[in-house]
Amino acid sequence: MAAWARAVRGLLLDVSGVLYDSGGDGGGVPIAGSVEAVRRIKASGLKLRFCTNETQATREKFVNKLQGMGFDISVAEVTAPAPAACRILKERSLRPHLLVHDDLVSEFAEIDKANPNCVVIGDAAENFTYANLNEAFRVLIGMEKPVLISLGRGRYYKETDGLKLDVGAYMKALEYACDVQAEVVGKPAKMFFESALAEMGVPPQQAIMIGDDIENDVGGAQRCGMRALQVRTGKYRPCDENHPHVKPDAYVNNLAEAVDVILQQL
Repeated sequence: MAAWARAVRGLLLDVSGVLYDSGGDGGGVPIAGSVEAVRRIKASGLKLRFCTNETQATREKFVNKLQGMGFDISVAEVTAPAPAACRILKERSLRPHLLVHDDLVSEFAEIDKANPNCVVIGDAAENFTYANLNEAFRVLIGMEKPVLISLGRGRYYKETDGLKLDVGAYMKALEYACDVQAEVVGKPAKMFFESALAEMGVPPQQAIMIGDDIENDVGGAQRCGMRALQVRTGKYRPCDENHPHVKPDAYVNNLAEAVDVILQQL
């Protein structure tokens, strides 16, 4: 039996590319076997968290979409960047200029945004215009000590019509232009994974992360002491298997295959 599947108490699942492929219309399609795989995890008694860098919608809207596809998921089971960013903003008395998707703005409703002293950037999609990026640039370049908070650093993700640029590409543009290092709130930040583990009450050595992103999902989880699998769905590309720095504990064709192996070990 697979050594990587032993002594597991909790699973952390990436969402886009593992559970489903998103669509440009805000919809998407489940990946074969993933709905049943989530049901089987819950029936097994394993602890479960859905860890996503999704920043094109509130958690409520995001969860409603997944429930509509047949997934057994609740808002309380989702670890996402926007709520974590809000906690940081409140703790540090930061007032953000938001460069985010229109559907995410309501997550920051209780945050003071007057006279911004930082920039928060997420996957703004069509809002990544020259004018909007330049406005964020002007806010940052006007600060003595600029603060840039990024809700992830993914390079790209997959939708049903192909790969799309993710927030990391635009984050890097602002870093370069403003000579600033972004503070990443979502994956692969160690704090993000630690928060998910704490919510499950499971130590890292007894948890497995399953994702399609070799660097943010797999590499990030392994740096926290977890085992991590890469699925051959979503943004996975064959060249990932020759990554110079990150080596998953295993590759699996999809989530259903991973769950088969893990449940055999229980």
